[in-house]
Amino acid sequence: MKRLLQAPNLALATLWADMLAGVGIEATVQRVYAGGIVGELPPDQGLPEVWVQDDGQHGRARQLLDEWQHAPHRHWACRGCGEVVDGPFEQCWNCGRDRLEASPA
Repeated sequence: MKRLLQAPNLALATLWADMLAGVGIEATVQRVYAGGIVGELPPDQGLPEVWVQDDGQHGRARQLLDEWQHAPHRHWACRGCGEVVDGPFEQCWNCGRDRLEASPA
């Protein structure tokens, strides 16, 4: 088991661990309840951490996390409803159609 990163909050730690699990990398969130001791310890010691169960998958997990954290900014028009979508989103916020079914804006 090897630490992947320290997350800024529990929501992101859980999201990243779930995303890793979705691609077959078993990950857990540690320090879930450590936020309650902030003040007794330095603030960064109470932040949640994401750990990869298999040390051999640490490099792949690090690479995937970097890709997810630096997703390309896109500008596209949805073919379903015509809504223009800005950002790293893969689906139209208005109708839910996938970006791959859309045309560039």
